Amino acid sequence: MSRPLPVVLASASKARHQILVNAGIAHACDAADVDEKAIRDELQKSGIDVAAAATALARAKATAVAKRHAGALVIGADQILVSDGRWFEKPKDRADALVTLQTLRGRTHQLVTAVAVSRDGRHAWDNVTTARLTMRKFSDDFAARYLDTAGPDTLASVGAYRLEAEGAQLFTVIEGDYFAILGLPLLPLLGYLREARVLER
Repeated sequence: MSRPLPVVLASASKARHQILVNAGIAHACDAADVDEKAIRDELQKSGIDVAAAATALARAKATAVAKRHAGALVIGADQILVSDGRWFEKPKDRADALVTLQTLRGRTHQLVTAVAVSRDGRHAWDNVTTARLTMRKFSDDFAARYLDTAGPDTLASVGAYRLEAEGAQLFTVIEGDYFAILGLPLLPLLGYLREARVLER
């Protein structure tokens, strides 16, 4: 039997790393050194739709890292949050996170999550999924307390929320793939890894 290909996660995301750990996927982590904001801004200016933009970003990360991991399957991922046509970015600091929460509360937004796999610098597979999340009309005081409790990890989330922890209290309705909301569409990825003989079929 041939040995399974090594797997590399092209991300510094603790949430994505933990998803793979919990699923029993042995992997290394090597964050992609691409200018995500510049790529996203250029894609948005081009008029590309959100799903295609998220996929392009995930591919860019995976392909960049795959060039330095010969033979490995390299996983890249990206998320874009959209509300009323606006593309949100990760908050820069606590004050920015508070503004994000205040903007999203009482509204339904879309969270588009893409995952891509590259090998030897070439694209191999991708998947994109969209979730719809509705935040309740919480108070400013609640939002401030939430950010104090959740800490700096909220800055790693495009919506300033951590659904796997205290962030669940921000929502009234969630429609979509739970793992994708956390940052990685796990079930489609597992299907691909089985096809690639990394996991048992």
